[in-house]
Amino acid sequence: MSFSTSTPPKITRRRATKLLGGAILSGLAASPLVAQQAAPSQPTYSRLLTDEDLVFLEEMERAGCLYFTEQADPASGQVLDRATNKTATGEFDQHFAASIAATGFGLSALCISDKRGYLDTDRIKRQVITTLDFHLNKMPDEHGFFYHFSDVKTGKPLINVEVSSIDTSIFLCGVLTVRAYFNDRRITDLATQLYNRVDWPWMLNGGKTFSMGWYPETGFLATRWDHYSELMMMYLLAIGSPTHPIPADSWSAFTRPPTTFGPYSYISGRDPLFVHQYSHAWFDFAGKRDAYANYFSNSITATRAHKAFCLGLKRGYTDDYWGVSASDWQHGYTAWGGPPLMGPVDGSVVPCAAAGSLPFLPHDCVRVLRALRENFGQDAWGRYGFCDAFHPELHWYDPDVLGIDLGISVLMAENLRSALIWDTFMQNPEPVAAMKACGFRSTRQTTNPSEPKPVAIPSPSQPVTPSTTRPPNL
Repeated sequence: MSFSTSTPPKITRRRATKLLGGAILSGLAASPLVAQQAAPSQPTYSRLLTDEDLVFLEEMERAGCLYFTEQADPASGQVLDRATNKTATGEFDQHFAASIAATGFGLSALCISDKRGYLDTDRIKRQVITTLDFHLNKMPDEHGFFYHFSDVKTGKPLINVEVSSIDTSIFLCGVLTVRAYFNDRRITDLATQLYNRVDWPWMLNGGKTFSMGWYPETGFLATRWDHYSELMMMYLLAIGSPTHPIPADSWSAFTRPPTTFGPYSYISGRDPLFVHQYSHAWFDFAGKRDAYANYFSNSITATRAHKAFCLGLKRGYTDDYWGVSASDWQHGYTAWGGPPLMGPVDGSVVPCAAAGSLPFLPHDCVRVLRALRENFGQDAWGRYGFCDAFHPELHWYDPDVLGIDLGISVLMAENLRSALIWDTFMQNPEPVAAMKACGFRSTRQTTNPSEPKPVAIPSPSQPVTPSTTRPPNL
């Protein structure tokens, strides 16, 4: 979620989506989804992206990565939840709220900055060490879990902010990414201590599924992570913990509700599109499945359904203008999207919706992102890339960018191009062991027979072969 300085966030981004749809879903059984049964197929790749597409992705990544250096406090390493996008100087923003999730995305983005040569390696390593050291030795925590929002300089939690299980998990994904990427004893030591310190059974609070958080005054939240969403990373990190693990059968404790939208059948709750993206930013689910689903294929189907949903709303969405995920809108921050319709979807577009699905539908997502830049870039593009959301017909362009939305955009763009974050994160033995314990196995069966074949839109320089596995390095 995003923090607003006018209203302390008592209900978080994920609690908001949970309250909208979770009650309906909690009674559904965690049974295998028939629609995910696959027919044998081994796709062959032709070129998915043009040179112009790659130039655009490079510009988007470079701009997004810049945020995670300029808008990180030099003494704490914490990354601001949001900052203004229309700035020429890159000075540290006047906002004061840091986001633990944005900081996790930022750690991963620093690996991209190093790999792409955006910054000097020594400069990047100093920021990584500062961040890890501050969070291990100076940042308030509860059983290793961090508060959702904090003062960017002091690390003290903001008023009415919970200790967040999922946002801590996002941070830890960044921690393990830098541990694997940098061959540095200090980084390895700090990162390992941060991960090993987390007391995962404590956050279960006596149940089989994780609580969504904890308040010092009132204790654990009653709402739980009990249906499929971005939660996969949290359960796998916990199962793989070498110090405070939860049982492997916890993987079956959350439900996997089947949903259908038109010709599309897949696993999903009543949640925005980002829930099909976040865990996939780090965990490499491509070409793998467990007893329930091929989750990479599932996210492809969810993205196709979301695009079809947008175009069917008759609210100005086209092949060159679509995508809505939890974000800012003209009147604040909201969890919106679909299918089914949730929130006040009014014709606004949220660039990170398509950017976060780049590995799933490369052609469709690059097409819409390039069109948004070409058609609205004068107003919608700034120092850090796209603003968080905009509505051209209403002449509204968000003045801000959000760290988590830039983060998912940058990481998924790089995963599409080189698989860097996937390959780096999966060098850690704990995630690999956790996926093995949860029954993941490699499979060539990646085509979902229940979904229609996508309509390829090739050009003479860009033949397209749709696929349900991740593309080769670009």
